[in-house]
Amino acid sequence: MKKRVILFLTMMFLISACGVALAGDTLTDVKKKGVLVAGVRDSTPGFGYIDEKTQEIVGYDIDFCKAIAKKLGVKLQLKAVTSATRIPKLIAGDIDIISATMTKTEERAKQVDFSYAYFTTAQKVLAKKGTVKKLADLEGKNIGTVKRSNSEQNAKKALSKASIVSFDDYSHALSALQQGKVYAVSADESTLEQLLATAPNNEQYEIPGITIFEEPYGLGIRKGDNKFLEFVNATLLEMEKKGDAKKIFDKYFGTKSPKPQKRSFKITAVKMPWEH
Repeated sequence: MKKRVILFLTMMFLISACGVALAGDTLTDVKKKGVLVAGVRDSTPGFGYIDEKTQEIVGYDIDFCKAIAKKLGVKLQLKAVTSATRIPKLIAGDIDIISATMTKTEERAKQVDFSYAYFTTAQKVLAKKGTVKKLADLEGKNIGTVKRSNSEQNAKKALSKASIVSFDDYSHALSALQQGKVYAVSADESTLEQLLATAPNNEQYEIPGITIFEEPYGLGIRKGDNKFLEFVNATLLEMEKKGDAKKIFDKYFGTKSPKPQKRSFKITAVKMPWEH
């Protein structure tokens, strides 16, 4: 009996060490404890940031978590994460769901399951006006981005002759751009639009019309946690059908935002080619 217990614990350790989130039953567990713990960003404009008046984390990602928690009939607890910590925290059980501008990739899907894409954008760059007209203009330059983000990986692939400088968050990357430490900052267009809208002397900067990569964002669920994934996906489709998803977009990026953008996507049941 003791050998079986030791073998079981060893297997559990090896699975965790390999970075694979254990399935579990988050749907039941969350309802039982009455709280949904969401890993969100706290320094990404538009998606997850600190409200200056309330000092609370607000944003697009947070409002989606609020809708899911409401549908579950539970309270919502937010925990700040970064690109580097979000998946490890989900695997460790510190959070129940990732809602933190996480691009759906085949590599990440080996560690977590993704919901349907609830946001789609293009990765671009923010730079001083007139300095970037094509990708070749970024060759040999320092390009700022965020550690362990998909933007970092895409920039390394697309801008192989540039030096990619990674920061903890986009506010630090923006500061580096303003100080002349980097030539441009690469992120998804919506994040860059929000950075541009709030940046001092923003009339000096622009987002050139060049695209590095198309990025669909998904909510991260523990691997194999099928019941919770189905619940989250059903909630997302319902939000799209009722118009709630568009209202959240308009609030942070569309008609009610400082710099309105066009919502060029809809939440659908379409999966990526590598998703089963």
